[in-house]
Amino acid sequence: MLMDWFYGLFSNDLAIDLGTANTLIYVRGRGIVLSEPSVVAVKKGTNQVLKVGKEAKEMVGRTPASIVAIRPLQDGVIADFDTTEQMIRAFIVRIHNRKALVRPRIVVGIPSGITQVEKRAIRDSAEQAGAREVYLIEEPMAAAIGAGLPVQEPSGNMIVDIGGGTTEVAVISLAGIVYSQSIRIAGDEMDEAIIQYLKRKFNLLVGERTAENIKIQAGSAYPFDEPRRMDIKGRDLMDGIPKTITITDSDIREALHDPIYAIIDAVKTALERTPPELSADIADRGIVMTGGGALLQGLDTLIGLETHLKVSIAEDPLSCVALGAGKVLDELDLLKTVCLEN
Repeated sequence: MLMDWFYGLFSNDLAIDLGTANTLIYVRGRGIVLSEPSVVAVKKGTNQVLKVGKEAKEMVGRTPASIVAIRPLQDGVIADFDTTEQMIRAFIVRIHNRKALVRPRIVVGIPSGITQVEKRAIRDSAEQAGAREVYLIEEPMAAAIGAGLPVQEPSGNMIVDIGGGTTEVAVISLAGIVYSQSIRIAGDEMDEAIIQYLKRKFNLLVGERTAENIKIQAGSAYPFDEPRRMDIKGRDLMDGIPKTITITDSDIREALHDPIYAIIDAVKTALERTPPELSADIADRGIVMTGGGALLQGLDTLIGLETHLKVSIAEDPLSCVALGAGKVLDELDLLKTVCLEN
């Protein structure tokens, strides 16, 4: 007990949004202090970490044979335990600027559909990285709190959190999740759909980073007011030499059709399975979108047309899970109510 108090003097409690694409860390009393890609560059054949975050992401697809750039989280869960632990540890050291006597309490956001084994992996990696206590909160709950929804009231709130690896659709009432569905179709699937489409239609091979760039600049779920064109560089699959092609936003809409409609189907299923009293609340309040995928141009418009409901995007969609988990750190009563049992 005394040791806990002693460590508590030196620790700043943290909330971590451990995302497939990006990791955000909220420090109690300071807000969000770190937002970096969830990428680690390691020396091949060893566990030696060379770079973490932005610097490691720059290396994706460009490393020599001796270096591997790894994304240790896939589909919202840990795919590489040791690398995840080292990544969390590196981020904690970076934000504290000191190594010794930092034993923070940590709240970690997790996808709602993960298994006990996957939960244990996340808890263990946070403990191995130096946490004194670890609490887990489901991402849709954290996102709803971060988006400012009145989660503790007896009324229905619907949240659609589209991240890198998973899309979470949830209905929340009385600080609990009434219905949730987690599908492993999100930003990464959209990037992959663009890669496959360019291969199929233009015989052009592009990498993950280029596909993500295309999605951000020319991707849309609903037509733009003005058509967009974009030059893309890649490798010709026929003769193997680099080439440049010009694509339009309608090409990318066609490429993104399947992942977008998988997300819309998940939203419709959630609406069908919501108790009628809460459905009435959702009809009044509409749907709130969070996560990086919410920034895909026109996705809110398309979901609104498909569901006939009002759809709004949270003020800072990329930070909602981290902000919500951080708010929970500040309010102990809320922490006990919304965090999952050990």
